[in-house]
Formats: sequence, C-alpha cells, structure tokens
Amino acid sequence: MTGVAPAPSPPTQPRVAGGPRDAASTTLPRSTDFLVVGGGIIGINLALELKRRYADSQVTLIEKEPSWGLHASGRNSGVLHAGFYYTPDSLKARFTRQGNRQLTDYCEARGLRVNRCGKLVVAQHPADLAGLDQLLERGRANGVPLEDLSLEEARRIEPRVKTLGRALFSPTTAAVDPVQVLDALARDLYNAGIRVATDTTYLGRTGTTVRTSAGPIAAGYVVNAAGVYSDRIARDYGFAERYRILPFKGLYLRSEPGAPRFAAHIYPVPDPRHPFLGVHVTVTADGGTALGPTATPAFWREHYQGLKNFRLAECVEVVARELGLFLRNDHDFRRLAIDELRKYRKRTLVAHAAALAQGIRLADFRCWGRPGIRAQLLDISSGKLEMDFRYEGDDRSFQVLNAVSPAFTCAIPFCAYLVDQIERLVA
Repeated sequence: MTGVAPAPSPPTQPRVAGGPRDAASTTLPRSTDFLVVGGGIIGINLALELKRRYADSQVTLIEKEPSWGLHASGRNSGVLHAGFYYTPDSLKARFTRQGNRQLTDYCEARGLRVNRCGKLVVAQHPADLAGLDQLLERGRANGVPLEDLSLEEARRIEPRVKTLGRALFSPTTAAVDPVQVLDALARDLYNAGIRVATDTTYLGRTGTTVRTSAGPIAAGYVVNAAGVYSDRIARDYGFAERYRILPFKGLYLRSEPGAPRFAAHIYPVPDPRHPFLGVHVTVTADGGTALGPTATPAFWREHYQGLKNFRLAECVEVVARELGLFLRNDHDFRRLAIDELRKYRKRTLVAHAAALAQGIRLADFRCWGRPGIRAQLLDISSGKLEMDFRYEGDDRSFQVLNAVSPAFTCAIPFCAYLVDQIERLVA
C-alpha cells in the first residue's frame, strides 16, 4: 500500500507560504461558481486546474481539518512511481509516467527535495520470475524505462539486495517530501486567488446550496474530492450507488538514526489479485528508510490509532461489510486480511522486508511512523476492490470516488483530465 506512509508532524494551523494565516481566506463566501470539497492533493490540483480553465469564475475549496493534506496526502510515502505496474488500458497507466515527470519538474522548479534513487523490483520465488516478465512487458507498453538486470548488476545499484537471479530497475522512480509538495501547492492556491475555507465540514446539500459547519454556500458546481468520505457525498448527488469506501490502515516502521541506508527502493513482485504492492523498503526524500506498509482493514474511516475519530454507526457499517467479505472470501479477502493483521507485529513486518535485502534488523526499525488510511473503493455488487481510478458526474457535480495510489504521483495530469470531463459535462 504505497499511498500511505510516515511524514513529518502535521501543522496545527494552515500554512500559506508567502503570507500569514489569513492570506488564503478562511471565511466561507455566500456563493461560489465552483466548490471543491477536500484539501488533499487531488482537491488542491482540481481547484488549481479549474481556476486556470475558468479564470473569471470564483473557485472555493473547503477542508474539514485546520490545514490541508492532513490525511492520506500528507501521510503519503512520497514515492513517485514510474508507471509499469498498471495495464496499458488503465487510467493509472495513462497518468503515472506523465505525473512522475510533471511532479518532479514541479519540485525542482521550486527547490523542493527530490531523491532520484530509482527502484529495484526483486523475485523472491521462482513464480516471481514470470511476474518480472509481465512487469517488463507492461513497462514497455506504457513507455516506461525499465532495465532487466542480473543479480550482479542489481547489486551494483544496491549491494545488499536479495533476488532470485535477476531484478528489474526503474530509473525514474523517485521520492519527494509530501508535506513540502502540499505546502507549495497551497501557495499556488493563494497566488491564484482561490478561496480556501479550513475547519469547514461538508454536512449535506439542499438543492444547489451546500450545508457546511461554517454555514451554507450556494455552489454553481460541486467537485467532490473528499477521500474516505467521497462515497457518502456522492450519494447526496445520486452517484456511487454500487460503491462504498473501505478503509485500510497503512503503517511503516521508520529507521533509527545511524541505521544503514539504502541506495534505491526495493519492492517485491506484487500479487496481481490485490491492489496493494506488499511490504517494501522505501527510501525517503531525505535518504532515510521506511519498511512497510501494512494494508490492514480499518474499523472506521479515520481509524488511525486508539479510539480517535471513532463513530459507532460508521464502525458498525465498515465492520459488517468487512466481515461479509471475510466470510464469503470474496476475491481472496480472507487471506489478505489475515496476512495483513500479522504485520502488526514489528518482527513480522521486519521479516518481510528482510527477505528483500540483507542487514535489515529489528533493532534499526523500532518506531512506527504516523499511520495513514487508504480510501479503497469497493464494488458492493461484485465484492471486488476497484483497482483503477473511478469517477462519476453530471452537469451539477463531479465525484472523484477512487483516487488511491499512485494518485499522489498522478495528481497533476489526472486532475487536468478530470477537469476535461467536467468541461464536457457542463458544456
């Protein structure tokens, strides 16, 4: 589950580089042409793209937290994926390679950290060799550079890597600091004249009026990018009838000061039955190391730790849905859940990572990073976890339903594509 990972501690109030707290207005206007719900990387880029296309229109973004990106976006691993995992006909394949390049250019233009470390994908079992071949074919089909290496060649990149005879190397996979990226994007919101209302929760709608915790706002067009709550908002507009969000908790172990560092990300061959990439060795933007993540079914939508953000009705709904998947074993959900629950033990998680590289010891990875939640879309008619991005919309609203990993990497071109769809719907 590469979309969620530890990140620096979040701020307690909005940060707008280049201006004070109130530089981006936190006062909700009475009306707006476009209302974007959700201040993660998708919501921010959608607001920016809408303002570029409709320069004379008022664009407002509301975020229920006191700052932007405090959920999945700010807890992201920061890995910029290359785009070789995904079938050529998928939206993920379409936008990952382009998003990698555009976000890398964006960071470098603004002086943000970019670690061009690359990624090794290794074989742990004989069956994985066919998986490497499939990834190589997908990479070629998607126009993504990949190198097919022998074990000796792989060890020239990372001497401690473990693999069965050969490995793939992705030279364009990189790492950035997600909080730095979000802060820079927030500065862009301010510079573009977009109204940003934080501490403002979407409560519902009455006609074209959106009810929020800061009062009502008349919205000409509503764009829903609310992550784990996107399906609930979508149903207010008549969408997502066959979909529900299932939350999965991602945890990483972070390296201790002085622990050995790695020259590249190291990933296993993914299980094609699951939307997660498995435990891997992640190199961070500052050169540190994280091991993980878990992809454990959470019991409510923002189930980070303890009883924080607990809602009884939400817990009953989520657990009942997960229990049904477990008992029916839809799409091998039972094995997925059991395997992921085992990774809550640090020793088990470290053992998974130690299968990828030599010298990984529990003593060097004693502390959990901040947990994150993956908002995974479930098709309740088939019991299938959706593997690709999903959206729905009409001439009144647009719903981003499944923006899971690698949505952080894809955000810039993906949001431009979504606004293309909005333009078509409102024409």
